[in-house]
Amino acid sequence: MSRTRLIYRSQPFGFDSAMLASILSAARRNNPQWEITGALICRHDVYLQLIEGPSASIEALYSCILNDDRHIDIRLLLKEEMDERLFPAWSMLDDQAPSLFWSADDVAKGALEAASPQDLRAPFIRLSEAHPG
Repeated sequence: MSRTRLIYRSQPFGFDSAMLASILSAARRNNPQWEITGALICRHDVYLQLIEGPSASIEALYSCILNDDRHIDIRLLLKEEMDERLFPAWSMLDDQAPSLFWSADDVAKGALEAASPQDLRAPFIRLSEAHPG
């Protein structure tokens, strides 16, 4: 079975703590049945999410994400085959202290789209090391 890791960015639409709680609750409820794990880094100006799991499950979830009206300007940044998960114990980890390494100005200027795969993985690797499960 092939497994995929996907990283995308989007802009929150009406971001607040209740919306974030709703997103995390749904992910934590639904992701285990599809064998999906991952992490969400969120700020008022950007969601940066990594999801990983069976390729078919990732494709189905990303299709749902594209139709979710809680965010706009969704952009796929990285899609790759993977052997080992970064978040094996997390149906969806959220970064309570947004450790995103790009400023809001950098994000607005396209820094995420210009980032290398290694740079895109970096905040998630640090997050996974800080929260091993």
